[in-house]
Amino acid sequence: MNIEKQYQEDHSVKLIVEVEQDKMLNFKRRAATKIASRGNIPGFRPGKAPYDVVIRTYGEGAVTEQAVDLFIDMEYSNILKEADVNPGAAGALESIDSLEPPKFTFRVPLAPDVDLGDYHSIRMPYEWKTPEQKDVDAAIEDLRQMYATTENVDRAIETGDYVLVDVKSETPELNRTGFATFVRNEDRDTEWPYNGFAKQLLGLKAGESKTIKHKFPEEWEVEELKGKNVEIEATVKTVRGVTLPDINDDFAKMAGAGETVDALMETVKKDVETRSQAEYDDKYFVDLIEKIKEGATIKYHEHTIEHESEHVLSDLSNRLSQQGMDLETYFKVRNTTREQFIEDEVKPVAKKRLERGLILDEIVRKEKIQLDNDALDAEYNNTLNSLAMQGMDFSKVRGGRKGQKQLSEAIAMESASRVMTRKALDMIKSIAMGEYKPVEETKAEDTEEAAPAENEQEKASE
Repeated sequence: MNIEKQYQEDHSVKLIVEVEQDKMLNFKRRAATKIASRGNIPGFRPGKAPYDVVIRTYGEGAVTEQAVDLFIDMEYSNILKEADVNPGAAGALESIDSLEPPKFTFRVPLAPDVDLGDYHSIRMPYEWKTPEQKDVDAAIEDLRQMYATTENVDRAIETGDYVLVDVKSETPELNRTGFATFVRNEDRDTEWPYNGFAKQLLGLKAGESKTIKHKFPEEWEVEELKGKNVEIEATVKTVRGVTLPDINDDFAKMAGAGETVDALMETVKKDVETRSQAEYDDKYFVDLIEKIKEGATIKYHEHTIEHESEHVLSDLSNRLSQQGMDLETYFKVRNTTREQFIEDEVKPVAKKRLERGLILDEIVRKEKIQLDNDALDAEYNNTLNSLAMQGMDFSKVRGGRKGQKQLSEAIAMESASRVMTRKALDMIKSIAMGEYKPVEETKAEDTEEAAPAENEQEKASE
């Protein structure tokens, strides 16, 4: 075969393939045999009719069409290999340019290509700070709220009350029925749907409603609400007065955070620090990856972004189903079509997710990051324990042992992905902080540190 490559601007390649006449004739003879085996030619057993008889019976065109199909099935992978092409998706036969000589043009989307540029020169300080005591105190109050006792009260809402409210809006993400909220004295960034919402219910009684107007900032975390002006109709269903438990050893035991108040405080403090650092890390790594992207060159075919868009749309569908809504209803409420919504809102999100993922994958490749079996085992076991705590009984997985094996493999793959992502993030963090060490150097240091410990263990056993 003679193959000509023509690279296209959409990150695909045209492969113009010229096939030897004898080779194509061989495929035509195979095609004729296949057609004859399915048909009924008088005087011949299925598949035994001579080539020229099949041509006369079914026509040159039918045999040629079947031959082209056979050629593609059997030779396409060889064509890609011979052309040294790394496909990003299944290619397609674009045209049959001629049959004498046989000449075909294939269009093949290329796998994404990433050039990270000089990412080792990027610097970005890591400035997470340990939460203050007031943050720990706020978490303790949240815990007290979880174990508080409540009773219905026939009065207007006051600070400290627990309220059930129906929330309605033309924006589907804001609709809730029987939504529970606590009217706090202090502001909280974690309040739904935004900080200060519950305070706007002060003075209302059960059965009363209020229309609340709010504008979400452009940098809001929920994509559908960024920079949006909304009207929310809040209807109070129930007002309940709250009695909080005292902070003592009995409360610590009840909350499952230790046997004493000191143990409770220590547990809550660690939890607050863990959550605080996780929130900081989320923003830090998003910003850091964006800085890397500024100096990177990323190429991919439209098919790749379409594939990622399907995942984004699937995630949205799952979230909507939890609210009792499907995608088609959502599009109607948003006064849009599926096509327009995908173009305006899904693809931008998919583009960000795709490019961040490609950057991390390239970091893994360039820095030769490998899976750590101990870290993988720990992640896998943590996932299993988490699922068990959520009530999953692996002995009752559908499909019996086969289903359990498939679930186990899926968990293992997801665990491996998370471990590799963390390692890649740790690597770019070390680069940004000026503390970079190649993987080989880190392994050598680990080996040197482990050797004395092993020697000590050997001496102790002698």
